[in-house]
Amino acid sequence: MDEERVENAALFPERVGDRLRAARIKAGLDLQDVATRTRVPLRHLAAIENGDLSSLPSSTYSMGFAKAYAKAVGEDEAAVADAMRFELGKQPPVERYEPHFVDEQPSGSSFPMNMVWTAVAILALLIAAYGIWRANSTPDGETVVAEGNAEVAPEEALAQPVANAATPQAAPTAGEVVLTAALPVWVRIYDANNKVLFEKEMAAGERYLVPSDADKPMIRTGRPDMLNVTVAGKPVPALGPAERMIKDVEITAAALSSRPAPPPAPTAASNVSAAAPIQ
Repeated sequence: MDEERVENAALFPERVGDRLRAARIKAGLDLQDVATRTRVPLRHLAAIENGDLSSLPSSTYSMGFAKAYAKAVGEDEAAVADAMRFELGKQPPVERYEPHFVDEQPSGSSFPMNMVWTAVAILALLIAAYGIWRANSTPDGETVVAEGNAEVAPEEALAQPVANAATPQAAPTAGEVVLTAALPVWVRIYDANNKVLFEKEMAAGERYLVPSDADKPMIRTGRPDMLNVTVAGKPVPALGPAERMIKDVEITAAALSSRPAPPPAPTAASNVSAAAPIQ
């Protein structure tokens, strides 16, 4: 009896589809379960079980489908692949191209990559458009951020420096204090509460109008000789000696107007005479 079964198996070998169907049923799975596990289209799995190999895509895909099916139901992948190769050799060659396995997405599968990249591109365009809109609009009541991380209210923005020195300026008003950089120079302007009103390296010719309502504005800089200071359009003495840092120097109109003129710098001749020994 056993010899007869072996002989029948040799003459009529078990089809791959029958073998896989039996393993699936034994595992308690339906065909949709296998499709979900393998991500192989349901119609291709049905074609393998029914022996309809001519409806499958290329032989390479068909072998891959069969091995994936075998792995999902616990069958020997190599043995199934050999049997599938044998059955495909008896079928007329049918070569078709399919870009991917899945055309029937199971629930919970990921979005196609082309949709993801499209969403990313749209998001980037929206961000760029918002940045352009922000750069060209300052709504009423919105905080204006000055250079140097100092935040000022919109009404205080009028006190910010004018970058183009050639722009016509209005006639100075009484008590108006203006700092003009002769050469590039770093300055920090702050009030009695140490709130920074203005901080940056001013370019040559750049002007800064000290806010008239600031609480005891003061200055710190390493090159006070590089700043030309005027009160109501009239120049005042330099804020400090050349190449020497100053700080906590009050720059209100009253304080600047009362500053005494600096003593004249010693000449070379006086330096020589001072250094000469007494005869």
